[in-house]
Amino acid sequence: MQQPALIGDIGGTNARFALTDLAAPGPQILHEETFTDAAFGSLGDAARHYLDTLGAKPRRASLAVAAPITPGKIELTNHSWSFWRHELQDRLGLDELQLINDFAAIAWAAPYLAERDRVTIHGTPVTPPQGPVTLIGAGTGLGVALLTGSPAQGWHVVPTEGGHASFAPTDAEERDILAWLGVRHGRVSNERLLSGHGLSNIDAALRGIAPVAAPAHQPGSRRSKEVVDAALSGNDPGAEHALRRFCRIYGAVAGDAALLHGANTVLIAGGVVLHFLDFFRSSDFLAAFTAKGRHTAYMEHMTVQVITHPNPGLLGAAAAVR
Repeated sequence: MQQPALIGDIGGTNARFALTDLAAPGPQILHEETFTDAAFGSLGDAARHYLDTLGAKPRRASLAVAAPITPGKIELTNHSWSFWRHELQDRLGLDELQLINDFAAIAWAAPYLAERDRVTIHGTPVTPPQGPVTLIGAGTGLGVALLTGSPAQGWHVVPTEGGHASFAPTDAEERDILAWLGVRHGRVSNERLLSGHGLSNIDAALRGIAPVAAPAHQPGSRRSKEVVDAALSGNDPGAEHALRRFCRIYGAVAGDAALLHGANTVLIAGGVVLHFLDFFRSSDFLAAFTAKGRHTAYMEHMTVQVITHPNPGLLGAAAAVR
């Protein structure tokens, strides 16, 4: 007999929902739907719409949310939605509501990723990935999580807010970008560079556009998709340079996270890189990742892969609810 549970992956742009069968031998993603956050006034509205459309009445749920999971009110980092756990649980008619950080969900998914769900950038692929595993991904924001353990010992997920650690430039051009972002934001976190809006920031800074203090719109900036399309066209050296700088910074930050975690494996997630995966693989990402002075040889032993599974957040929520 099926035991349905609601699962969700709630980001700053999209809300993805599905059901999973707790009676199945492994985590499943069933009846998946994606909605834009802007189409609903709240997370409760979006989730209720999904369940009503299916006519489903699950008693348990696991929702991965792009926010720190605290005992109080949950506020999405890159969207206006906020909610109280008990109110959302009541709204959805649930006996149990599990909330996990969105990148913790990616970590929960990692042991269930097949080799076809990962593209290797460096090292030798192992299934499941050899822990400790650093998970990092630029999307609407920058997520970071840690996975420790093994199939024999069991897995343990450590959610973090590592994307909000301070940015550390590695050369003169990055110091100039840092100064530009300092005018916009004051303190500059890694997420200000490694995200969709981060690529837009890098491009604007390198093109010499005068910065204005946030939250005002930055005149003259291009959306990240415009920068990527221009870079891949081969007709815009400035956009290509911005994208290469983005990849180099990504490598340096991912390498720092791996050092902090003592990682054996680094898994890169998030939607941004999948739009230019071939470019990413041929970029300076790996050179910057391994350029850690006396620990360069240590870094070269790590396996680095990009997750290509279409919905690792949902897969992780399905694993966590079990």
